[in-house]
Amino acid sequence: MGMVLIAALLWGTTGTARALGPASAAPLSVGAVRIAIGGALLTAIALGRGTLVHPWPLRAALASAMAVAAYQVAFFEGVARAGVAAGTIIAIGSAPAFAGLIAFVALGERPTVRWIVATLVAVAGIALLAAPSATLPLEPLATGLPLVAGASYAVYATASKRLLRDGDSVAVAALAFGGGAVVLIPVLALSDLSWVNTTRGVSVALWLGVFATAVAYLLFTRALARMPVSWGATLSLVEPLTASLLGTLVLGETLGGPQLAGGALVLCGLLLLATSARAS
Repeated sequence: MGMVLIAALLWGTTGTARALGPASAAPLSVGAVRIAIGGALLTAIALGRGTLVHPWPLRAALASAMAVAAYQVAFFEGVARAGVAAGTIIAIGSAPAFAGLIAFVALGERPTVRWIVATLVAVAGIALLAAPSATLPLEPLATGLPLVAGASYAVYATASKRLLRDGDSVAVAALAFGGGAVVLIPVLALSDLSWVNTTRGVSVALWLGVFATAVAYLLFTRALARMPVSWGATLSLVEPLTASLLGTLVLGETLGGPQLAGGALVLCGLLLLATSARAS
């Protein structure tokens, strides 16, 4: 469980890191650069370990790579429209429900009563956290793109769980993110990447690629080998809490009473899940 929580804390910095980057950094180019760096690093590690070349199940491998690429496009553009706190909350807040459904259909994972209760409590909190305010009204794309990101995250997690039957966690992470980087090559080719040549730009790119991608997903994938997909997705709700806190403290985004109550509900849901023996 601890590895998922650390990974989620790192993921929670992505929106703020992008917001603190150069103004010329388009959301799509930031997502593509992040995956290019993280995917290259993960692939290099897996190749060095000799675990990447393997007869992987093609459908799961393609699904993981496509989901990683789709997540970057939808998440960074959605956060740019909705704000760091609200965009991350909607994206990751929707993921447990998507993950529970997809993992049940694809892997036959039956949700436990404790997971259902914990997820309902946490998602109720997410709904309060994502409630639009006078300072942050949400328009259709600002809501829709993060929802696409949440569904993509669930597909990635489910496909990775399937791949873990055939290989180790490092190779599975490399397969997903190396493949995602290949899918996003056209985005890189068409993007203005001049922002990476600045000190702030390269700092943001390295943080996102090395820590918020390579390190975070190595931890998450290793933990995923030991727990159901749905549990990993619910524990990942630490990410929107982190994003909300950073958005408020660092970027000056405002969270009112309903948002604070929502944060408390998310914590209650996570605590309920964390106290189960299966969360160890």
